[in-house]
Amino acid sequence: MQDFLSPISTNSSQNGYVGRFAPSPTGPLHFGSLLAALASYLDARANNGRWILRMEDIDQPRCVDGADQLIMQALLAHGLQWDGDVWYQSARLPVYQAVIQRLTAQQQVYGCVCTRKQIRAQGGVYPGTCRTAGHSTAGHAVRLQCNSIVTSFSDAILGQICVTEPHALEDTLLQRSDGIYSYNLVVVVDDIAQGVTHIVRGSDLLDTTAAHLTLYKILDAKAPAYAHIPVAATAKGRKLSKQNHARALDLATPEDNLLRALAFLGLSSVKGDTVSDILDAATANWQYGNVPKMQEVIVDEAESTYHTGRNN
Repeated sequence: MQDFLSPISTNSSQNGYVGRFAPSPTGPLHFGSLLAALASYLDARANNGRWILRMEDIDQPRCVDGADQLIMQALLAHGLQWDGDVWYQSARLPVYQAVIQRLTAQQQVYGCVCTRKQIRAQGGVYPGTCRTAGHSTAGHAVRLQCNSIVTSFSDAILGQICVTEPHALEDTLLQRSDGIYSYNLVVVVDDIAQGVTHIVRGSDLLDTTAAHLTLYKILDAKAPAYAHIPVAATAKGRKLSKQNHARALDLATPEDNLLRALAFLGLSSVKGDTVSDILDAATANWQYGNVPKMQEVIVDEAESTYHTGRNN
């Protein structure tokens, strides 16, 4: 069988660094997603590495037609030019199925018939009910049998992380009963295939990293280095997101957007009149030590139409 987990060598940079930005095309970019894109871009460019773009459109019912083009338009308006072709997860379904078939042959996965309602009734965390039930993976949800869970890792910004969040430590869902592959599966498989060596992303995914590292271990693949930046939130626990009606970026003011994002990332000293000047200065000054060591930073409520009532 073809080795779908072998990194594609053409994606390597001269020094081996490969970073990425992987948004879901469920709407236009907002300030929170600009932070993640900018931080990962600066880290790649400061290390003379490649920065690739991947559309995480695996959950097709949630995707919005044309949102991928809006995202790319916004990135380019802010000078964030990616390297190489854009990957779409929806074009890689046979790869994800091949990985599940391999894990099935290795007896690393099992079929699960539990519904969300049943799991909620059991406390909301999957307790491994179907582990030894012998259900087929065909037509059922597929879960990874996590016998040796990674519970701690070193984060380049936040330091040593010990994960205790129960959902991050359960048998990870790899494929839903409706056939849709899970984020946890596809993101790891694609990062391996694209040779990603460094991931800079929001701290809302901090606990999820434990599940990803467990999957890397089971797949016998080298995990990337992780750095988690604070997420922008309009109130404690309410991060900017499309679900929370985050306001779309104003593409007429890319310089102001970048300077606000850089101040959020601890680079308020960076100045410039053009997008190019700002990015050059930010790249020269980028370092993890400048980034606030916290999981969220409160921003103006106007960043979310949830508060203003405007549907921008």
